Amino acid sequence: MSVRVGVVRFPGSNCELDVLEAVRSLGGDAELLWHGDRSVAGVDAVVVPGGFAHGDYLRPGAIARFSPVMDAIHEFAASGGAVVGICNGFQVLTEAGLLPGALQKNRGLKFLCTTTGLRVESTNTVLTSQASLGQVLRVPINHFEGNYTCSPETLAELRADDRVVLRYLANPNGSVDDIAGVCNAGRNVVGLMPHPERATGDLLGSTDGVPLLRSLLKAPQPAG
Repeated sequence: MSVRVGVVRFPGSNCELDVLEAVRSLGGDAELLWHGDRSVAGVDAVVVPGGFAHGDYLRPGAIARFSPVMDAIHEFAASGGAVVGICNGFQVLTEAGLLPGALQKNRGLKFLCTTTGLRVESTNTVLTSQASLGQVLRVPINHFEGNYTCSPETLAELRADDRVVLRYLANPNGSVDDIAGVCNAGRNVVGLMPHPERATGDLLGSTDGVPLLRSLLKAPQPAG
């Protein structure tokens, strides 16, 4: 039976259809979840996609964190369900307290739209189980506020617990410790700024997002 992936749509999301298509191209089922939903029942994994949720008013993710679906995602994650936030979705997950740290404006205050090299730093997460440790992936980025920051104490904890999931080879945005993605303590919630859904076919210039999305499709199912 195919894994069912729910992709959240907020007002201002613009990458949700890309995620649907990428998941389906890899043999998974995918469906949209509305930000006003109070349940994510029936899905096996959740993706919070890129875009500009609620127009990025105040700051990215600051309003989206209060959408009813986020309470359901908190419960889903607490049960062990796989949750992945991509770009704006990563920002939403940090604002919602599902991941540590925050995303601030890029170094140099420039919007970035390019392809960048990533190194897989941990394969013990729902997003990287099908990748190889140290594997280099070329994946697009598309952001203005992708500069990951956290306190020295949080950074030490992330390093000690093997929770830095991906690092940039050539840091494009000023992120502390070259961090491109992190996970929670349970390793079932992952956020990353690059867009693996845009690197799943030769026509898109890269297939390096495939091992990441295949990992999501093989993630353990939530309890209950």
